[in-house]
Parts: sequence; structure tokens; C-alpha cells
Amino acid sequence: MMFNGKKVLVVGLGKSGLAAARLLRKRGARVFLTEQKLRSAVKDLIKKIPAGVSCEMGSHRFFRSAFDLIVVSPGVPWDQPDLVRARKKGIPVWPELELGWRCVSPAQTIAITGTNGKTTTTALIGHVLEKAGRPVAVGGNIGRPLCEFSDQVTSKTFLVLEVSSYQLEGHETFHPNVGLVLNVTPDHLKRHGTMSRYTAAKGRVFANATPNDVAVLNRNDAWCRKIGKRTKARKVWFPSSSLKRLAQHIRLPGQHNLENAMAAVGALKAVGLSDAEIKSGLVSFKGVKHRIQFIATKKGVHYFNDSKGTNVDSTVVALKALTKPVILILGGQDKGSPYKPLIPLIKKKVRDILTIGEAHPLIARDLKGSAPITSCRTLENAIRTASEVARKGDSVLLSPACASFDQYKNFEERGDHFIKLVQRLKK
Repeated sequence: MMFNGKKVLVVGLGKSGLAAARLLRKRGARVFLTEQKLRSAVKDLIKKIPAGVSCEMGSHRFFRSAFDLIVVSPGVPWDQPDLVRARKKGIPVWPELELGWRCVSPAQTIAITGTNGKTTTTALIGHVLEKAGRPVAVGGNIGRPLCEFSDQVTSKTFLVLEVSSYQLEGHETFHPNVGLVLNVTPDHLKRHGTMSRYTAAKGRVFANATPNDVAVLNRNDAWCRKIGKRTKARKVWFPSSSLKRLAQHIRLPGQHNLENAMAAVGALKAVGLSDAEIKSGLVSFKGVKHRIQFIATKKGVHYFNDSKGTNVDSTVVALKALTKPVILILGGQDKGSPYKPLIPLIKKKVRDILTIGEAHPLIARDLKGSAPITSCRTLENAIRTASEVARKGDSVLLSPACASFDQYKNFEERGDHFIKLVQRLKK
């Protein structure tokens, strides 16, 4: 679709919505932006709205008008009634990913999805490609929406995208050369409803795959095996001894990082990197912010920021990576998954649980009896309490198993706040 002169509605005033609006304005579209939150709740974002974009707050009245195209931010449910009606009328409805994809022609595209490990694996692949001297652009669900940097993608660019189930569920033409599904465990069930629907959304990373494409999949994950049966792409399975031979050069702790590295090796080999180039990149990779990130040692207590641990399985991974005893900070906005799967590890490794955010009563109910639980409500209170109860040699771990939106704009803001609070503690 050529956008010049087209009337386009962008749904959602967030990072993706703003990027989509800017790109459409550059391409000559008449852009309208609708946001259900009140103006007072998004006042900082309003300043970033591109010139020439008509915007409404606190309602979706724009939907009453006719549009040539509707572009949806990831946080907007795909089955939102206005969107359903628009599709029935024959109006194209695209996720922001689809819009960005239609504006690029990269040399190779690697797309990474899965419940856990996406960000680390995406950053690792981007790092190895960059160190090997390949022109690379990294983004998607990590850092920058594709629409934000699509103009920088050339026919020589290796495009590396983290893609979420929200971004994948509505695309039409998105077609990576290499797709990775790292794992599929319960998450976002309030949005998708069932594991089958959630898995189907993840599997859409291969919706347009051909036998010339590559699917990197987790052999130990039952949902990944189901996805593998449906894709036409050539399959590369991990864990495997052949991939582990190179992956073991990763210098990050934990079995989960070894598995992420194996998936990355499979993808990097598929786009033509040599073993030497891959090894060099693995050795020099230092990990990503907010994912089991060591912050500081204060009075002999080690503090770790895992704010990106927004579901129970992420918290399981973080606990497995640390030695006991652990003071665990849990909580935030509940995502509809039970917390009881944490109990075995809590009994082995956790001495105290400190809860924050609106999910604290649910966590207390599910984890009752597994370890002492203190309701701290805020991160400030949790850090103060942790510094009082922790002993020399303990680890204080923020791994919330919840979304951040009850108290923070995103998990990054929550993690940055944790870092600041820890840095203020006396040594």
C-alpha cells in the first residue's frame, strides 16, 4: 500500500504508536491518533506527537470515521470491538510490526519470540553480528519499534527483531528468513485466553515461511514441538551437542543462558557466520540490562535486578541462576498465571519474600507457607526491608513475576528505580 494521501488511524499513544505515526507522516499519510487514556495520564507522550497528526484522548470517537488503514499498537487487544467492526467492513488492520515490515527490504531478517529469553537472545545475536562486521539493526519488542528505524534498514542490513505474541497475532506479510521460538509457557493469558491461542500467536512467526527459511525451536518444549509440526521451514532443534560446542563459550551464568546461546548459534549459522565469528561474539557478550543484572554488593549483600522477569517462569530461571539464600521481591500487576510453581524453588533457595504492587494478596495466597512473606507495597519499602533482614552473603533479587503497569510505565522504569534505590544504600 502506498501511504501518500491515505487516511490512517493509529490506535495507542505509546512508543509503537508514535513511531508508526511518524513513519506514516513521512510517507505522506493523513494521520489520526486515538488513545483511550485521559490526557493527564499521557501528558509526557503528547509532547512527542508529530506535527500534523490529529489526536483524541479518553475515547475512540475517531473510529466512527472512514479510514484507508488502521495501525494498532501491541498493547491494544486484537479483538477490541472497534477493530473487529473495522475488519468486517474490509478496512485493513495492521500491527505496527506489519507497517514497519512493509517499509524495509533487509539482506536477512532474524525474528526471536518465546515466553522467556527473547531479549537476551536478540541482544546476543545482534552483538555477534556487529562484532563480525555485519551491518545490523536490532529492535522490535526490544528498545525500538521497527517503524522507528525502518529508514535506516538497507538491502545490506541484517535485521534482528524481538517479536511478541501481541505483535505477531495480526500481521499479514511479515516473513523473517530465520525465526526462533525459544519456549512457550503460561503468560499473557488474560489477553489470549488459552495456551493454544497463545501458542498459535507465537507460531505466526512462521506464517509465511517456506522450505528455504529456518525455524530454530526448543526440542524440550511441548508447545514448540507442536509449532514445529506446522511450519514449512527447515528446522534446527536445540539443545543439541553440535550447537552446545560453540554455545558453551557464553560467559553468562545459568543453564537458561546456555540454551539461549544454543538458539542464537543455530540462527547465526543459518545466516552464514563462521564458527570463529560466532565464538568471538559469544565470549565478548556481557548480557542485557534488567535481566538477572548484578547491581552492587552492599554490606556483603548482593543485589540483582531482574525487572524483566514479568512472569513466573522468568522468576524460576532467575532463582535457578543464583545461589542461596535469596531475599525475593515479587509483585506488580497480575497477569493471570498462578504463582504456586515457584514453591519448590522458594523452599530450596528463598529465606524471605517481599511483595509489592497490586498482586500482593494473590502472591500471599498462592505462596503461603513456602517462606515468610512481608507485604511492602512499594519498591522503596521492599529495599529498606531487604537491607534490614539480609545477611552477609545473601542475594536480594527483584524478579517480580508480574507486569509493572500498576506502579510504573514499563519494566525498564521499575528496574531503573530498583538500581537507584540500591545505589543509595550504604556500603
